[in-house]
Amino acid sequence: QVQLVESGGGLVQPGGSLRLSCAASGFTFSGYVMSWRRQAPGKERELVAAITSAGSTNYADFVKGRFTISRDVAKNTVYLQMNSLNPEDTAVYYCYAQRRGFVTYWGQGTQVTVSS
Repeated sequence: QVQLVESGGGLVQPGGSLRLSCAASGFTFSGYVMSWRRQAPGKERELVAAITSAGSTNYADFVKGRFTISRDVAKNTVYLQMNSLNPEDTAVYYCYAQRRGFVTYWGQGTQVTVSS
C-alpha cells in the first residue's frame, strides 16, 4: 500500500520557520522525483520545490533563498525547511511523487498557517 504521510505543519508567526516531513512507503522512493506543492484557498495548486533521485533541486521563485528541499533515501523521507515565512505562504502543503511512465502519488496534505 502506497503512502505519503506529511507532518510538521502548524501555526507560525511571520518570520518564523517550520520543517515539513513526508514519509513514503509502498513504492521505490529512490526512483522518484519528490516535490512539495501547495494550495491556498481560492488558488490553484502550485509547485514549491522538487528534488530528483540524484539530488538536483528546483524551486519556485517565490521561495528561493527561504525554503530548502532535501531527501533521506535511507529513511524514505523528503523534507521542506521553510524559513522567513510570511502570510502569503499560508496554504495546505502536499507531498508529491512522480516518475516517468509510472503512477504518481499524493500525500494528504498538511496545513501551514502564517499569522500573528
